Amino acid sequence: MGWSWTRRPKSSSEGSVCPDESEAFQEISELVLSAGASAAGSIHQRAASPDPATLIGRGKAMELKAEAHGVGASAVLFDHDLTPTQLRNLEQVLELKVIDRTQLILDIFARRARTREGKLQVELAQLTYLLPRLAGRGTSLSRLGGGIGTRGPGEQQLEFDRRRIRTRIQTLRQALERVRSQRALHRAHRKEQNFRMVALVGYTNAGKSTLFNRLTGASAVASSRMFATLDPTVRLIPLASNRPALLSDTVGFIRNLPPHLVTAFRATLEELQTADLLLHVIDVSHPCWQQQAAAVENELEALGLAQMARRRVGNKIDLVDPLEVRGSIGLWDVAVSARTGEGIESLLESIDQGLTLGDPLVEAEFRLPAGGGEALAALYRLGTVLSTRFEEDRLVVRARLSLSSRERFCACHVA
Repeated sequence: MGWSWTRRPKSSSEGSVCPDESEAFQEISELVLSAGASAAGSIHQRAASPDPATLIGRGKAMELKAEAHGVGASAVLFDHDLTPTQLRNLEQVLELKVIDRTQLILDIFARRARTREGKLQVELAQLTYLLPRLAGRGTSLSRLGGGIGTRGPGEQQLEFDRRRIRTRIQTLRQALERVRSQRALHRAHRKEQNFRMVALVGYTNAGKSTLFNRLTGASAVASSRMFATLDPTVRLIPLASNRPALLSDTVGFIRNLPPHLVTAFRATLEELQTADLLLHVIDVSHPCWQQQAAAVENELEALGLAQMARRRVGNKIDLVDPLEVRGSIGLWDVAVSARTGEGIESLLESIDQGLTLGDPLVEAEFRLPAGGGEALAALYRLGTVLSTRFEEDRLVVRARLSLSSRERFCACHVA
């Protein structure tokens, strides 16, 4: 499928993820590939202010029309969010399907959703996006094609009128509230079991899933395509202290993440809010990694997570000159290669240290019955046994474990 797209206008006061426009083009091209299409060409525009009717102005729109039809494009993608009026006017002028940045991301999410929860969240975001865009597009809603931008909740939903869409949105929100309640119960259970939660965050395609697999021994899907992970995965993470901890892999962030998409995925993102430690994974091989890291920090701040404890993990150091890695010490807390395993032990130590806040490691001596094999096995599971000795009819064990684990052990095994 051919594509032509135009980059969003940029005012003098507006920042961007990278000062090089080719990097912005590369990012949007990767998004297009993730959606199953390819870019046939591009037009860039800088403007002091957007045109209310078409975003780019009628003259530029006519130029774009000629370019798009000249390369045989079947749609035009804007690296910008379009208002319903702009979308309608541009389709009339260009005589091609027009897709904006949000619709593209929603399409990718629709491809990636596998679980019922993920599908509910994507459908809610799609319908919330669709509702204000129904006016003037009634006839086009029934013409579903096979390309990207057409993969919605299904033909029946796309032909809903406003009232039925609102009803469906309400149903989805109620279903997701039940999901939130279930997740809250799971979190409460983990807390009762003294599990500490560690969550991976980062820009899309930073290598979070590969790192997740390396740390936990899992086989979560890892791909070079953007937004390869949509549904969260949780696994045990082995720590030297034997502290019970779980690692969660979450959806990646991206610049200008649609606000209603964040709202729809509230049930998933709440896992971040209850984590004890965040691992901000950064692709240090990317030429604009500092801008990407800043975009993630902005999203975390918007979610109210700016003050949460975290470690900045520089990933993919195998793709970077070692001198450059050494020169960047201080810009991240730990440098690793999830692909080769380099630096993973240091990262595990850093995670262990990061989880001591509020639950420090302590050394304690326990006097167990001589036949207390079950209690001794529990100490080996909960911490590190430093020494054992017999005193009369007692087994004296000295161990290092977390404060919460010591309290839990004493409640179950010490009279």
